[in-house]
Amino acid sequence: MKNIKILSLLLLAIIGFNACDQDDDLVFTAQEPTDGIVFSNSFLDEYVLTVAASNNLGERFTWKDANFGVPTNVTYELENSIIGDFTDVTTVGTTDGNELAVTIGKMLEFATAAGLDNDPNTDLPNTGTLYFRVKGFIGTEGLPTYSAIQELNVVLPEEVVGGGGAFEIASWGVVGSGYNNWGAFADGKFYTTATPGVIVSYVNLLDGEIKFRENNAWDNSLGDANNDGILDTDADNNIAVTAGDYKITIDTNDNAYTIEPFSWGVVGSGFNDWGATPDAKFYYDYTTDTFKAGVQLLDGEIKFRMNNAWDVSFGDANADGILDTDADNNIASTAGHYLITINLNDNSYTIEESNVYGVVGSGYNDWGGAGPDASLTEIQPGVWFAENITLLDGEIKFRQNNTWDVSYGDATGDNILDTDADNNIASEAGNYVISIDFNDAEGIKYSIGKR
Repeated sequence: MKNIKILSLLLLAIIGFNACDQDDDLVFTAQEPTDGIVFSNSFLDEYVLTVAASNNLGERFTWKDANFGVPTNVTYELENSIIGDFTDVTTVGTTDGNELAVTIGKMLEFATAAGLDNDPNTDLPNTGTLYFRVKGFIGTEGLPTYSAIQELNVVLPEEVVGGGGAFEIASWGVVGSGYNNWGAFADGKFYTTATPGVIVSYVNLLDGEIKFRENNAWDNSLGDANNDGILDTDADNNIAVTAGDYKITIDTNDNAYTIEPFSWGVVGSGFNDWGATPDAKFYYDYTTDTFKAGVQLLDGEIKFRMNNAWDVSFGDANADGILDTDADNNIASTAGHYLITINLNDNSYTIEESNVYGVVGSGYNDWGGAGPDASLTEIQPGVWFAENITLLDGEIKFRQNNTWDVSYGDATGDNILDTDADNNIASEAGNYVISIDFNDAEGIKYSIGKR
């Protein structure tokens, strides 16, 4: 019996050693990938690149695993090409995961290398294309596989230098319970005009009182104690105002002033069912002496009218880009996001597809479930603005084109927008003036001024 047991153990040991030898001889051979690398994130139609936003996320590239047919780790590299054919390939980043982020600053580096800039005084273009792909491989780059080439369309907003256009910001501003609760946020701006000494402001006022002061301070302020259209420094000189949109003109040569109802808006089946809700407001761009509206249009027709009424309205009967008052002058609109610009000096206008930023949240539209976001308009390159926005108690964020592809909040409460987690911004019920500035050196600055 003992001999049988010893023989059995010896046979098991021999079988075990043979099995170990067979395992050592097994070789896993990588195959040409059966599944290539496919991007899983969505891309924007256009990426706006500014120096001030350099530290912000430009794009987060994500992709699905490549299948090499063996259970092994795969290394991925995000690659960039300036000329587009990848003969000049550079590696942006390396990971064994499925995502790599690229900052706006890094995208600006590639844009500069591609010959783009934001200087209006050069002949270099400020729009172009950046090229990216992902390479996957195992070991030391054996059997690499690649994603399709992804093209990103980028825009470098041209710098506004010294006013940059027709006119400049004047030193005077609108202050009062009828605008900014006597200085709770920046005074309403005045702008220079073609007439020396004459300045103008386009503001939305509330029921209350206003006056005009210089440099957002009380060292020099003017009102109208006698209600005679001449500004003075007398006591009790606040000017009573009624809620609405106005053009305020001051002649600093003799202190004469006027306050007149003034606004231009978009109306039509392509926006608000011909006036069922307020028209989309145009805001003044002093750098070009034009009026602009950032708006989400529907399939239909639109035209432009003054003061939300039909006393003065324009369309384009000839479809020649010149506004007129002819019959049958409705302008056809196609669903999408647009920047509309009108020039009242020559009655020209443009309607261009563009990204639109808006306010979303429980503090406005139930996170998009109760209607479109509150649109802001890009009144100068990189500066977005809206006034008379009614918020609720809750939380808000800013997002692009009524979707979540690009969104911003403020996780640290420092008035700098970010893409961090838990970055909802608390909102309190009331009427607000809201702005976003992508050009600020500290980051994407925003202001929510309660009125």
